[in-house]
Amino acid sequence: MSMPAPSPLAAFRDILVGTIVEDERDRVSPAVGYGLSLAEAAGAHVTILSSSWCLVGTDAWLQGTADPGIGVVDRRLDALARAYAENAAGAAAQAGLVCTWETPRLPYPEVVHRLAAEARLHDLTVLDLGPRGEILSRETVEAALIGSGRPVLAVPRSHPAFAGQRILVAWDGSLQAARAANDALPLLRAADAVEIVSVGDADDLLTSVPGAEFARHLARHGAAVTVSDLPQNGSIADTLRSHAGLVRADLMVMGAYRHSRAREFVFGGVTRSLLMDAPVPLFLAH
Repeated sequence: MSMPAPSPLAAFRDILVGTIVEDERDRVSPAVGYGLSLAEAAGAHVTILSSSWCLVGTDAWLQGTADPGIGVVDRRLDALARAYAENAAGAAAQAGLVCTWETPRLPYPEVVHRLAAEARLHDLTVLDLGPRGEILSRETVEAALIGSGRPVLAVPRSHPAFAGQRILVAWDGSLQAARAANDALPLLRAADAVEIVSVGDADDLLTSVPGAEFARHLARHGAAVTVSDLPQNGSIADTLRSHAGLVRADLMVMGAYRHSRAREFVFGGVTRSLLMDAPVPLFLAH
């Protein structure tokens, strides 16, 4: 009797789930639930890195070194980070997953650099994306992307569990977009529908179909691909956000920071805009 073919998601063998606790009021980490459910679907080993951003040491100047409350806050954040990790490890065990976990307590910016270094050792890193792109969550995503050479899945609060039936691929023909789609192939092959979306001026779309050639490449890998060319309505990011809602996408794949981060900060950019207001989880590669 023949054995069923393994899921394409099984290509992800080692998934890192990272979360940084910086506020006692923040007791929800969408990355944990999303990462565990993705690891379960893939049958992957999962590593939980639940860090707390401590104020003792290099960050003590933020609140005054004489304030005895700093140490109390640090201990509370450390305990909350540990609770995240222990709860996640328990959920992983119930799902039959092999899980390792660590709860480093580090000052800024070491807490961000530690996560980026760990990301180099995994196939995929799943990270929180705070409301309206909180500075620390956005910087953590950026550091992991630029510093690891590995893809990152940035998860907004509205998506606490993995779903990947309908996936959008934001395509602009850049090397970053090609890299992201290639890294996301396990997800694309497992999806029911993959839509390559290009955004441009209406006149440009009359004479070119930027994603058509790439669609053939993905189809050869077993992805169920269609191509859509969208006239730009507002910014490119706004157009992608609107389309993701219209088709009820589960996930968006895109190349990150086609231009330098400094240029995007000054002039704005698609990556920065979507990180600040993500309609769905973002699978990013640089």
